[in-house]
Amino acid sequence: MAISLSGERSLAAATPNPFVALTRWIAKAKAARTRRNALYALLELDHDRLSDIGISRDDITTALSRKQPAGAHVLSAARARNARL
Repeated sequence: MAISLSGERSLAAATPNPFVALTRWIAKAKAARTRRNALYALLELDHDRLSDIGISRDDITTALSRKQPAGAHVLSAARARNARL
């Protein structure tokens, strides 16, 4: 019989649960789809509205081409850059 310390996890807690992994993957896929739909909706706006928001079509296409964390930073950086002008 092995003695466990209070800070150690049991073997059952360390094994990955495929259902949890699948649920996380589905949640990430839904979030990515929602993000893409929002960016495509921004592309449908005219130039004046995009200018009011502080972004351009190039910023949106750049955000679409990048992965999730970097894509959001592209639009935030563009808005901050245009706010200083």
